[in-house]
Amino acid sequence: MSAIDLKGKLIAFEGIDTSGKSTQARRLVKRLIDIGCSVVSTGEPGGTPIGESVRSILLSRQHASLLSFSELLLFIVSRAQNTHEVIVPALRAGKTVVASRYRMSSVAYQGYGRGIDLDLIRSLNETAACGLHPDVTFLIDIPAEVAVQRKTTESDRIEVESMEFHRRVRQGFLELAEQDPNAIVIDGDRTHEEIAKDVARYLHV
Repeated sequence: MSAIDLKGKLIAFEGIDTSGKSTQARRLVKRLIDIGCSVVSTGEPGGTPIGESVRSILLSRQHASLLSFSELLLFIVSRAQNTHEVIVPALRAGKTVVASRYRMSSVAYQGYGRGIDLDLIRSLNETAACGLHPDVTFLIDIPAEVAVQRKTTESDRIEVESMEFHRRVRQGFLELAEQDPNAIVIDGDRTHEEIAKDVARYLHV
């Protein structure tokens, strides 16, 4: 099995909160560095100074009155900054970019979860991401019930949403992955090591 050329490629990890996507993103970054790849790691919301400021608003439980549409726009702001400042320059330099969350998250959370028009979200995503789509998306899938059981720290503004909300988001992720030929669904209800081995196997690294 020959290795895939990952230069100039964007790899995204998606999933509901506590699915382990960020852990797997970090593990992949380490693995790629170990084999000599030039890698840039990023995540959303965040990734840039403006994105981090947006993140503090989005996740703070002090902002419980934040409108669903305002929430969407803040995620879009973070994505636009991250794409322009971090992702696109890295890809143009031939680096591999590993992202914890990208455009699929907005459709799942604000679309399936909040009920905002999916076509509107896709249009905003397209502009914010400069038309960029991940070359590979790993959806780390776990049931909403498992996600709640895993939570060990104080929940943020989105994590405190109802179980039904998180079920809708998970279902959204699954449907979106089914529609995306570059998406790979991985069972996240296993050890970190088992999941990481699946990721490495799919990428031939």
